[in-house]
Amino acid sequence: MYAVIHGILADRKGGEVFTLFSGWHFFYIALTVLTVIGTSLLIRKKSSEKKRKTAEAFGDAAFALYILDFFLMPFAYEEIDIEKLPFHICTAMCVACFLGRHVPKLKNFRIHFALLGMISNLVYLIYPAGVMWHRVHPLSYRVIQTLLFHGIMTVYGVLTFLFDEEKLEWKSFPRDIAVIVGMTAWAILGNLFYTGGAGKYANDFNWFFVTMDPFRMMNERVAPIVMPFVNIAVFLAAEAMFYGLCHVIRSIKRRR
Repeated sequence: MYAVIHGILADRKGGEVFTLFSGWHFFYIALTVLTVIGTSLLIRKKSSEKKRKTAEAFGDAAFALYILDFFLMPFAYEEIDIEKLPFHICTAMCVACFLGRHVPKLKNFRIHFALLGMISNLVYLIYPAGVMWHRVHPLSYRVIQTLLFHGIMTVYGVLTFLFDEEKLEWKSFPRDIAVIVGMTAWAILGNLFYTGGAGKYANDFNWFFVTMDPFRMMNERVAPIVMPFVNIAVFLAAEAMFYGLCHVIRSIKRRR
């Protein structure tokens, strides 16, 4: 049985390779965009409760896909990919979004988790470096799982951003600061515990790029000091743009 499943899920080498902005890459992006548009049109006249549940369904699907991946990794890669532990921002926000939906004490952070998750997963969807490095066929399990996961998380974030009753208000922006600072501290902790100390899995994980910039261009001594603050500044700036967009949309609606 193992050999059969491995044959299905293992990386497909040779022939066509998944590359940046190839037809297959645009296909996965278009699939995400069409899902957002189609779902939004279907639920735009539904009740607030229906809209919320629809968005949550995508969030739960992303979380299920993430957990299922750990059970399928041994068949696909002949090992558990420890780098997929939730210390990168995309996977960490998937877990945070799930907890935000199901833990009452985290309810006030739900939309803030979703916003950060949407931005981070959208960035990866546009530049999926992790799958490009492996140079595998576009229909390999590695490509399908990774891009579907990031696509579904993006859909969840967009739908939450569009239909959540707790609209983004500038007065709640400190929560976004708390989330991104907490995410940075969590990634630092993960790197501290696992880098060089995970037995046969020992590696320089550089989760959330807090120990080195993603392109390895920064000085190795300076990067661990600078990169945490760079990440915080970049993501807060991106979130501020969405807050500004919300403000503009509300201003337009009030004038009508």
